[in-house]
Amino acid sequence: MINAIRGMNDILPDEAAKWRFVEDTTRRIFSLYGFSELRPPVMERTELFLRGIGDDTDVVEKQMYTFTDKSGDLVSLRPEATACVLRAVIEHGLLNKDPIVKLYSIGPMFRYERPQKGRYRQFHQINAERLGEDGPLADAETLAMAYDLASSLLGKEALVMEVNSLGCKACRPVFKEALQQFLASRQDSLCEDCRRRMHTNPLRVLDCKVPTCKEAVEGAPFIEDHLCDDCRTHYGKVLTGLSTFGVRYEKNPRLVRGLDYYTRTTFEIAAAGLGSQNAIVGGGRYDDLLSILDGPAVGGIGFAFGMERMIMLMGEPREKLAGCFVVAQAEPRVEQEALGLISELRSAGIRAEAAFGKSFKAQMRRADKAGYPICVIMGEDEINSSTLSVKDMSGHVPQRTIERKAVLYEIKSMLMNKGENA
Repeated sequence: MINAIRGMNDILPDEAAKWRFVEDTTRRIFSLYGFSELRPPVMERTELFLRGIGDDTDVVEKQMYTFTDKSGDLVSLRPEATACVLRAVIEHGLLNKDPIVKLYSIGPMFRYERPQKGRYRQFHQINAERLGEDGPLADAETLAMAYDLASSLLGKEALVMEVNSLGCKACRPVFKEALQQFLASRQDSLCEDCRRRMHTNPLRVLDCKVPTCKEAVEGAPFIEDHLCDDCRTHYGKVLTGLSTFGVRYEKNPRLVRGLDYYTRTTFEIAAAGLGSQNAIVGGGRYDDLLSILDGPAVGGIGFAFGMERMIMLMGEPREKLAGCFVVAQAEPRVEQEALGLISELRSAGIRAEAAFGKSFKAQMRRADKAGYPICVIMGEDEINSSTLSVKDMSGHVPQRTIERKAVLYEIKSMLMNKGENA
């Protein structure tokens, strides 16, 4: 038997409803903020990630699926979406058409790392990128959009948003120097990777999950104490904006991101129930990334949700299956009439299904298991009298008989009363 590749999982039909619910909720909420969907390819030239992510990150050093294709080009399965989205924006001149671009994407990413709960080698992300604005209110609104989506799916009570500022080109070098001096006195306690990174990118040491490294950075200087006046003002206005939007947040002076391109605002949203790996969304501002990729020198901010982690925390999706199940007596004439009814319902935009050849009880079990709110029942008696029996599967309304010609009106009315689309 050929099994799935380790860390790459099937999404089975029983789980697919949750995925659809998350995707539909994302599209609904992001559209309220003026964001449009972009669908970039899953494979890009490796150079894009080397330049966009940074060659001193774990993602590039250890985790990318990279190979030479049959044309001799070095290509990689995308480990994250921001660089892909920005490549598309630059290639297609989207900022030339509109100075402010708001995009989101939904799809799989790939990283070769040890599979664990909520973290796989093929994983799925919801990404949002807001380009062409560098003001703090754009940051606050983008963070509020992430908070709205997380709240809609998990509830506000389970969430904690942590916020920090990483400074800019003017003030970050001052902090990096102070941090390097501090780390030099603790280097014997650092892992091999962090001893190297303290010279190349010391902020990455703050993000290390190795216990000895986490202990070693206790007492390290805070970047907030080294912000320039512009960054300090920007950070303060972001926090004020979050309060105005009703977002609950906590300042975390140790918060950094695992990718090198972030500047100023950075954030994570954590959720209860995932242990130490509890972040479900993270992101921040990246004012230099577009120019690094040979695009225009304009600012941007974005974030990414991990869909697997979010779905692990969700209960059953709050959507219901809109439509009806047709239960037909196992007689050729009845089944033929049932086919006509199913076709009529589908043409009217109503989901319809049947299980021909099964007993009445088996068909009702199938309808109940599938989650249909309504059953239409037909047999020889119904055909002879031009009627149908309609059953509300919730049991709140008694089964009743209706005229065959009124079936579309009745089914649509019942679905609307249940708050479902028909």
